[in-house]
Amino acid sequence: MTVNYISALFFVLLLLLGIVLAVAIGQVGLVYALIFGVAWLFFDFVLASSIRLALQWEKAVVFRLGKYHTVKGPGLFLVVPLIDQIRVVDTRVLAVNIPKQQVITRDNVPVTIDGVLFFRVHNAAEAIIMVQDYRTMIAQYAQTSLRDVIGQLTLDQLLTEREEIAASITRHVEKDTKGWGLEVTGLRIQDIDMPEELKKMMSRQASAEREKRATITKAEGDKEAAVNLALAAKTMAESPGAMQLRTLQTIDGLGPTASNTVVLALPVDVLESLAAFRDAVRGRGMADTRAWPSA
Repeated sequence: MTVNYISALFFVLLLLLGIVLAVAIGQVGLVYALIFGVAWLFFDFVLASSIRLALQWEKAVVFRLGKYHTVKGPGLFLVVPLIDQIRVVDTRVLAVNIPKQQVITRDNVPVTIDGVLFFRVHNAAEAIIMVQDYRTMIAQYAQTSLRDVIGQLTLDQLLTEREEIAASITRHVEKDTKGWGLEVTGLRIQDIDMPEELKKMMSRQASAEREKRATITKAEGDKEAAVNLALAAKTMAESPGAMQLRTLQTIDGLGPTASNTVVLALPVDVLESLAAFRDAVRGRGMADTRAWPSA
């Protein structure tokens, strides 16, 4: 609970008023003034202690003569001095750390795991009356629920299904703490530690998987490149000047530097004339072969 300045101010004002009255009574008799002062001081203390203040996120559980009476706050409220006792409860979201603990998974792998549980008090009276210390109790339930849930999963599930695991643990905690006036808002698994040998094995497995994917990707790229080259060759074969243009483009792409020197033994036109002559000779030979039987 915050510092109650209003109660302190009220106490000071009544004390000043009592001093003035005690001085006035002291003119009649000093004994009467002393008795009045003591009685006024006690009355002032009791009256000021009846004024209480709770912040916006606080709830005050009032017990009257040891029995639950009501819940008050936030803001100013009055209690009966010396009869009412109050317990202030913080209704904001609270965090409880789940300490590191070793758990054996379903496939017999030892792992060390920890987490954080987030909760809030939605019924202050039940949180105070039903359990002795709701923070400690919910932390213990979260710890045991974590062990129970992790023990039913394999290592692969533990590494890939964190959200589902956190939701399952949350349901376990809510079920165990039902009726305590608490609301679990979430749970997060912070760290999962495994033996070093297992880490090395998983690292090798991951490296092998990456190498496998890289090899498959390269093979698919080579296949697509071969298909595209075949289509390009077919297109150039159908166009007489395409190969010449491609040759000139390749030569131009080499650059004008001295280290890139290209020497053509024959002009491209001569090469094309020789190719045309060769095709003509082949065509004539095939014609003579066809005409020979008829002779």
